[in-house]
Amino acid sequence: MIPRRVAYIVNVFPKLSETFIAGELAELRRQGVEVRVLSLRQPTEEIRHEMIDWACLAERTVYDPEEFSGVLRDFNPEVLHAHFATEPTAAARYWSAKLGVKFTFTAHGYDIYRRPPSDFSTRAAAASAVVTVSEANARHITKSFGVPANHIRVIPCGVDTERFRPSGKRTELPFIVCVARLNPVKNLGLLLEACALLQARRLKFRCVIIGDGPCRKELEIARAQLGLEQVVELIGAAEQSVVLAWWHRAAIGVLTSESEGMPLCLMEAAACGVPVVATAVGGVSELVQDGATGLLTQAGDAEGLAEALSHLLCNSNLSARMGAAARHRAEVHFSLKRQVNRLLEMWIDLV
Repeated sequence: MIPRRVAYIVNVFPKLSETFIAGELAELRRQGVEVRVLSLRQPTEEIRHEMIDWACLAERTVYDPEEFSGVLRDFNPEVLHAHFATEPTAAARYWSAKLGVKFTFTAHGYDIYRRPPSDFSTRAAAASAVVTVSEANARHITKSFGVPANHIRVIPCGVDTERFRPSGKRTELPFIVCVARLNPVKNLGLLLEACALLQARRLKFRCVIIGDGPCRKELEIARAQLGLEQVVELIGAAEQSVVLAWWHRAAIGVLTSESEGMPLCLMEAAACGVPVVATAVGGVSELVQDGATGLLTQAGDAEGLAEALSHLLCNSNLSARMGAAARHRAEVHFSLKRQVNRLLEMWIDLV
């Protein structure tokens, strides 16, 4: 039987940059699964995605650790699930033992490559299954932490392909759109360098970067130094409807990360029929088919990035074909409904 009560443990909920958690919870609710969210910290952002309200997720979220025990005992979850292998998984492991309920967790990116817990393998062994978002992640988990491959389930995050779909609203002046946190790992300075190269070639375009973070000031300085004030716009953090509106205007999506799990922003672009140029890191090459749904470049290669962007800017027919192929691939492989169905199948096997 499908589990009807699932409790989630996360670092912060809701968090604007973690749309994948909100989307997952909203889809579970849509499919008739009752959820509770234990958030280890209070949210600090004023903006939040509208799905939090229409799925009534705020009312199902608890922040006070002193209330966790009572909420969990009253809710009586059939399974606990944590996002990220860090503090949420440690908490899920604790409450799993306390309540006698099985737990699973999803490992994404930083919690595997950059800041994994020192006892990752022990946490994985205690879990009934480890979920991760790409085959590249799964291989790394097995190689680095000794987690058996048959204990890992690869379930990519999903995008709502009913909401994120092509609109035909693109403008004559092509927009290059990047949705990313302004953090060092996203290497957005590389995008600015590539934009400067495109401008030197006298190509007509605009670049919009959606997101916020600690690198904002240095990116603003670099933008001014490269003479890109009229070309690149840093619009800050935005909720999902604003992001969707930009994908509807976009000619190309771009992501310049040095490390990734399975970026949801590229799924959103694909679902909207937007071809992308992205660095071939982590699970990106599992999402973007090089030459078919977009173009992949090497991390840190500004010339290569500019060349790939130029190729799509100057070949509208190719861009259209890639966009259509990307949309089809998103529908078949990366829909939110498919993702949640696979999670439910896993939990059915476990409980």
